[in-house]
Amino acid sequence: MSDTQAKVLIIEDDRETAAELGQIMLGAGFSTDFADSLDGGVAQSKAEAYQLVLLDRMLPGGDGLDVIERLRGNSRRPAILVLSALGRTANRVEGLDRGADDYLAKPFEAEELVARVRAVLRRLAAAPAPDLLTFGDIEIHTKARTVHRSGRHVSLSPKEFKLMRTFADHAREVLTRTMLLEIVWNLHFDPQTNVVDVHVGRLRRKLEAGGESTVIHTERGIGYIFQPTD
Repeated sequence: MSDTQAKVLIIEDDRETAAELGQIMLGAGFSTDFADSLDGGVAQSKAEAYQLVLLDRMLPGGDGLDVIERLRGNSRRPAILVLSALGRTANRVEGLDRGADDYLAKPFEAEELVARVRAVLRRLAAAPAPDLLTFGDIEIHTKARTVHRSGRHVSLSPKEFKLMRTFADHAREVLTRTMLLEIVWNLHFDPQTNVVDVHVGRLRRKLEAGGESTVIHTERGIGYIFQPTD
């Protein structure tokens, strides 16, 4: 699907902002629809097949990030780009942790928004991965976004699954913390937090909860390496 065929849903309760976003998207060749509340956005997302959602955070009905949680498991789940005045590093990390594909702070330039939308859609249109990735006793179901180890379901958050998938895509390669920030969190700067170490620690504990061996190892001073047992 080309950019100009992509359908974009704008979830924004401020009419002036929604109209401005609509003009930007239409000017870039996208088809657009609108919703002005959290519940309305969820209902619209489930009723229509959208490739991307532009999502405000401060919506009637709650935090816009709740839309991401409520769409999890939807077979037509669109990519989500958060647009918010909550633009501090902690806000962006939170949004990406909860499953957003990108996060852009308001105010922003129209050119950057269009570039980010196109980048997200390019990632969406990339060649599909195999439905099942197997590494020894670890199974990663890419479409269902689930992980099993030794037949045990490993319950992962969206960010933990993306981290697991990144390790799988780079099995037996050393990944630096900077690389993980860029791939998993889409952060091209150091947020001066231990967000990578915290998430890797959680992922390790979940993978080893059944008494299994360690497969994600620390490369001291560098990063991490996924070393599964074949």
